Order: sequence, then structure tokens, then C-alpha cells
Amino acid sequence: MGGPTHRVFVAGATGAIGRRLVPLLIENGHQVTGTTSRREHLAAIGALGAEGVVMDGLDARSVMDAVTQARPEVVVHQMTALASMKSLKHFDREFALTNRLRTEGTRYLLDAAQAVGARKFIAQSYAGWPNRREGNRIKSEEDPLDPNPPRSVSETLDAIRELEAMVVQASGIALRYGSLYGPGTSLARDGDVVKLIAARKFPVVGNGAGIWSFIHVDDAARATQLAIESGTSGIFNITDDEPAEVSVWLPELARIMGAKPPRTIPVWLGRLFVGDAGVSMMTQTRGSSNAKAKRELGWSLRYPSWREGFRNGL
Repeated sequence: MGGPTHRVFVAGATGAIGRRLVPLLIENGHQVTGTTSRREHLAAIGALGAEGVVMDGLDARSVMDAVTQARPEVVVHQMTALASMKSLKHFDREFALTNRLRTEGTRYLLDAAQAVGARKFIAQSYAGWPNRREGNRIKSEEDPLDPNPPRSVSETLDAIRELEAMVVQASGIALRYGSLYGPGTSLARDGDVVKLIAARKFPVVGNGAGIWSFIHVDDAARATQLAIESGTSGIFNITDDEPAEVSVWLPELARIMGAKPPRTIPVWLGRLFVGDAGVSMMTQTRGSSNAKAKRELGWSLRYPSWREGFRNGL
């Protein structure tokens, strides 16, 4: 074990990161309480080695009761409500419930954490399309987020800003995860995105110059473990070492899968299918630097590049 152990409360323990994080914490000697919104998932949390509890992240009393009962020293917010992305054209509508968890849910968790005297609060944020779409190819945590995002993602970006502001004000840690891949994500062997790529229904739009930053779920979980065990605070990009243009990573993933190369379609046609948000992600998005997380958390990656991760980690 690397250091002192803690009572850790993982809200959203059955999510893609939660399922990888809880066993890491147990292995390092921490006492973990994990939440789910569905009673039938309690057994899965128990199988990971944690104490399971049913909690409604959008009910202040439910959150306060669950946290008060666990009396954690560290609270980790991994709650989302997106099983799969059905339409980039209606991005904010797809993320409406997740955005409430980012705003109301974060507020309730912070109130509960403060009520029991928890010493650390960590929350899931996102690195990628929220970056400003001008200037440097790769953005750090010091760079501003997009001041003028596509209208269909504006509510989601507002929710991300609000979450980060609350967490920073509370001297907590906001982890901006890159685009997740690996077991339990849409970029897994049996995931929705991989199926679309195999069917040639995930085209390159326009010049495909949008830059994406990826992270394997195991590397994301390891970074979260280090954030729990370190004494630092602030915002951290949790991404791999190789941000890549869509025109680079998408054909390579298709090749690794043994699928035909993706089609390329013009921007005007892409806008009909994926809207302004999808076109922006395909053509304008900037990548995110992981230098701060590696330096301040002492984090190293199992999959430093999505290239290796796509070959061996899906």
C-alpha cells in the first residue's frame, strides 16, 4: 500500500470508471462505500469489495443520508446518466439528466461532504470539445474554455463550468477525463461507437481536423486513485500523451478492427446528421495536455497512446 488509507465514498460506483476505481481502492486498503441508483446493482458493488448503498443523486435528503451513514473522509463524484449517445444534433437534450447531476448533484454531495467533515472532494469533469477552438493545438488547464460553443452544447458546457467552479471553490479536485475507451464504454469491442465504425456509419466530416484526447478507463481510474491519495487540489486533464485528429485516429481504429475505412462526407452533409456540435467536434476541437496530472499526481499511463490502447485495451 502506498500511504494512509481512507474511508472513501464513490457516488456512481457502477459507472465505467467506478467499476475500475473501486477495486483499485480496495486493493490499496481503503474502506469504500459505493452508490447506485438501482437496487439490483448492489450485488455488483459488493462483488467489487465495497459496501453498496442505493442513493438518488438528485434528492438532497437521499444524498445526505447516504453520506452521513458512511461518514467518509473522501467523496468522489462519478455520477452520470448517459447509457449511450443517440444524437449529437440534440446534445444538450441527451445530457440533460447528466447535467443535473453535474449541478444539483454536485451541490448536494458537497453539502453532505461538508456536513460530515470530509477532507477531500473529487468530481468528474470532461476534457475535449469544451476547449476553446482557437489558437494552440493542445490546451492546458490554464487555457479558457470555449467562450462561444455551438448552441446545442451550451447548456452542457454551462453545467461543466458550474461543476468546476463549485469544486474549486471548495478546494476540491475536478478531473477532466478525455474521451473514455475500454470496457464499459461506447468505445469497447461491443460498444455503440465501435459498432457504428464497423458498419461505416461513423464518417470523417470535412477535413477531420478536430483533435480528440483519449483515455483508457483503467488509466482514468488510476489517476483518480492518485488524486484521492494526494494532497493536491484544482483542475487536471486526465488524457493520454497523443491527442489526435479525427482524420488520424478514426481510420486507424477501423484498421485495427479489421473494418473498411470510414467514409468522408462534406461539412454540409455532416451538419444534417450530427448538427453544428458534431461538425465542430469533427473539424475544430482542440486536444488537452496531461502534463500537469503527470507532474503533480505522479501519474503514469498503462496506455500512453490510444494507438496501443485501441489494439490491446478495447
